Amino acid sequence: MNSQRFCIVVPLYNHAAALPGTVRALLAHGLSIIIVDDGSDDGGAAAAGALQESHEGIELVSFSENQGKGAAVMAGLRRAHARGFTHAIQVDADGQHDLSALPRLVEASVNRPNALVSGRPRFDKSIPCGRRIGRWATHVWVWIETLSLEIPDTMCGFRIYPLQPCIDLFDRRKLGRRMDFDIEIAVRLHWKGIPFVPVDVKVEYPVGGRSHFRGLRDNALITRMHTRLVLEMLVTFPAILRRRRRAPAHHWATIGERGSVLGMKLLLALYRYGGRTICLLAMYPLIAYFYLSGRQARRASEGYLHRLREHARKHGKTLPDELGTFKHMRCFAEAALDKVAVWAGNFPMDAIEFADPGLAATIRDDARGAVYIGSHLGNLEVCRALAHTHADLALTALVFSRNAEKFNRMLASVNPSVTSRLVQVDSLSPEVVIQLKEAVEGGASLAIVADRTPVGGGQRTMRASFLGREADFPIGPFILASLLECPVYTIFCL
Repeated sequence: MNSQRFCIVVPLYNHAAALPGTVRALLAHGLSIIIVDDGSDDGGAAAAGALQESHEGIELVSFSENQGKGAAVMAGLRRAHARGFTHAIQVDADGQHDLSALPRLVEASVNRPNALVSGRPRFDKSIPCGRRIGRWATHVWVWIETLSLEIPDTMCGFRIYPLQPCIDLFDRRKLGRRMDFDIEIAVRLHWKGIPFVPVDVKVEYPVGGRSHFRGLRDNALITRMHTRLVLEMLVTFPAILRRRRRAPAHHWATIGERGSVLGMKLLLALYRYGGRTICLLAMYPLIAYFYLSGRQARRASEGYLHRLREHARKHGKTLPDELGTFKHMRCFAEAALDKVAVWAGNFPMDAIEFADPGLAATIRDDARGAVYIGSHLGNLEVCRALAHTHADLALTALVFSRNAEKFNRMLASVNPSVTSRLVQVDSLSPEVVIQLKEAVEGGASLAIVADRTPVGGGQRTMRASFLGREADFPIGPFILASLLECPVYTIFCL
């Protein structure tokens, strides 16, 4: 049972006009709201008091004098913790953030309850140029201070805090009380081993909106804070590195892409005009870079190949000596290139051989739909592309693609049908299952991989022996197949 208890903390300073709209949008989520008025002199306290009187579940904490955004947030987090909440959602009162993203932040927090979940802003053209440059300067300093690229943005005021680590930090450290707070707490929590989970959020600067960022004062505070953090990092970085080595591996669904859309587009152009061999040669420096810089991926590969060799040795077999981590990563790059080839129409689809041609014919002749269960063995994109080239195969893929959005956008630029007939598995509801059952009864087929633990975690797994050791495997695909009451086939493409 999920023991998390969420509330919302709204720091308020001179946003009396924007506050009612923000609070009304938040009330729709049915969570308690703690408004912390930071000494507003525009009637903000009165506006907050009126909301408290007219709506249940709103608490008001007031400062007689302005103390700063950080001080207001810390007071709100302490109040939330005292009331027994485990997580607090910080929402700025000015209406900049797209609050429709709140359920996605909560979902990410449920999946990673010990993490700091923060919005990763997706700005429109309304952001002032100076603010954009300032944000990037802070991003660079944060990457230096954390010795990693794991925190893409520390300045977003739309985030979910796990309260106990924050309270422990407040009791031991004096943090910045103004605009430096959002940055500093993210860095210090990261130093403590608290994971950082970004969620894309649209952000716009409202017309006539009022910013309380004071260029000279706040930039001076932020500069002083970065100087202090860098000096602390230089003294304590061995401990930071040791803590990172002890940190548990991230769930696969939270590990984002590495690489840029521009880089992927350049490789795509090279593939189109130079062919597969030239493109693969050009990828070698990139493979070497990801090999050298991808510590987590490298360690995962080393651990897997070690278990593979142990298992083979127990069964009287040996693996090729050259089967190492670099080659493992090279095969991953080749598989990605093959996906591009498949959807670009440069893959010899007529050369595909079915292991059981008779079974393939039986499947095609069956009026019922089916569930195809596969794994990350070989290249299932070939199967999806094959379905798109055969009018009699109505294949819908159940996928989780939010940690590969850049690569999928590139594939879609090659062939728009890549994204057709896709259903996100992290959003399966009873209503969606009913729709899928109707589709299968009408002759449609579903494809889903069954070798990754569920996106939402929980108990939807069972342990089974894999390469001589116990491992977690999902049961959701098999439950879904049972509910759909249709034929089930395993499918692989080597």
